[in-house]
Amino acid sequence: MSKEAVFTMKLEPELRADFMAEAEAAHRPASQVLRELMRDFVQRQREARDYDAFLARKVDAGRASMHASVGHSNTEVEALFAARRAIAAK
Repeated sequence: MSKEAVFTMKLEPELRADFMAEAEAAHRPASQVLRELMRDFVQRQREARDYDAFLARKVDAGRASMHASVGHSNTEVEALFAARRAIAAK
């Protein structure tokens, strides 16, 4: 992958010194470590957005089901699983 973009940032001198020391101790260039951290951050953000979208679809489907009077009430579900727990406990 081409590395043509330059990224400049401000940070505390102590943080920079600690980071540079740890990168050196790991025998890795600081720029490589930063690229990996950035890639990990991007991946986590995408996964979180994907999960949020998945969850929103599930909630919407559940609400649509409730509005269409499809499914069971909370009381019915609680009773059903109480019976299942009682059987499993035997």
